[in-house]
Amino acid sequence: MKKTVKTVWFLNLAVADFFFTALLSVHVIKLALDFHWPFGKFMCKLNATLITLNMFASVYILVLISVDRCVAVVWPVWAQNHRSVRKASCVSLGVWVLALILSAPYFVFRDTDLLDDNVTINCFDNYTLSDVDDESMYELLMFRFKAMTITRLLLGFVVPFTVIVSCYAVIIHHLRRNRTLARQSSRTFKIIAAVITAFFLCWAPYYIFNLIELTYFETDSQTLYIVITIGIPISTILTFINSCLNPLLYVFVGQDFRDFIRKSFLNMLEAAFQEEESDSHTDTNPVNTSQSQMRSMDTEL
Repeated sequence: MKKTVKTVWFLNLAVADFFFTALLSVHVIKLALDFHWPFGKFMCKLNATLITLNMFASVYILVLISVDRCVAVVWPVWAQNHRSVRKASCVSLGVWVLALILSAPYFVFRDTDLLDDNVTINCFDNYTLSDVDDESMYELLMFRFKAMTITRLLLGFVVPFTVIVSCYAVIIHHLRRNRTLARQSSRTFKIIAAVITAFFLCWAPYYIFNLIELTYFETDSQTLYIVITIGIPISTILTFINSCLNPLLYVFVGQDFRDFIRKSFLNMLEAAFQEEESDSHTDTNPVNTSQSQMRSMDTEL
C-alpha cells in the first residue's frame, strides 16, 4: 500500500489497538485463577504500563485523526502544502513518547503482595511503595491516588474528547455552510455521530467508576464497594470494545455495503486509506480544493 499521511495514522492506531486488546489474554488468565497473579513482580509492572501506554496512544491518535481531518476541511490549501508522511511519522512518534511518559507512573507504583492465605499473589497499585501502617502514609496514598485518577481523567478522556468533539463540530459547521455539500455529506454526519458516540459510551463509564472508586476510599461505603466491584470490570470491558470498534468506524463504515461485498479486503483498505486527489496536485484555488475534498468526505471520514 502506498505510504500516505492517512496510512501513518491508521497504522499507529492499529498497532496501539492491537496490543491494547492483546493484553486481554493476561486478564483472562488472572480471572481464571481467581485474581491470582502468577507472572511475578516485573510482569505485573510491565503489563500495567503496556496497557496504559497503548490506551493513551490509541486515544491520542484518534485526536490526531480528528485534528488532521478538521485542518484538511477548513484549510485545504494549507493542508495540501504542509501535510507530509515525514511530519505525520514525527507527530506519531511524539504521541508514543507522550503516552510512555503518562504511563511511566504505573510502572513505578504497580506492585505484588501475598494475600491472607499466603498463596495468592495480588497485582495492585501500591501508591505508598510500602505498607500503610500509619495515618501519614495513608494520606500519601490518598494524595497519589487522587492525583493519578484526576490526571488520567483529564488527559485520558476530558481533553481528548473535547478536542475530538470540537474538530467534528467545526467540520459539520463548515459543511453546512454549503447546502449542496451538506446534502451530499449526510452519511458523513452519521459517521461523525457514530465516532463521537462510541468514544463517549466506551470511555465515560470507565472514568465515572474511577471517580466512584475514589469516593469509596474516602467514605468506605459498602454500597459503593458493591457498585465498583460490579461496575469497574464492565466499564473496563467497554474500553477494550472501543479498540475493536475503531476499524469498523474509521475504515468500514465509510464504505458502501455493495463495495464491501464486491471488493477484496485489501482493495477495500486501500480505498479507505487513499488520499484525496487534491493532495497529489497543486491547486491554488481554495474553492476548487475545498469542493474536491468535500466530494471525498464519505471515504475520508
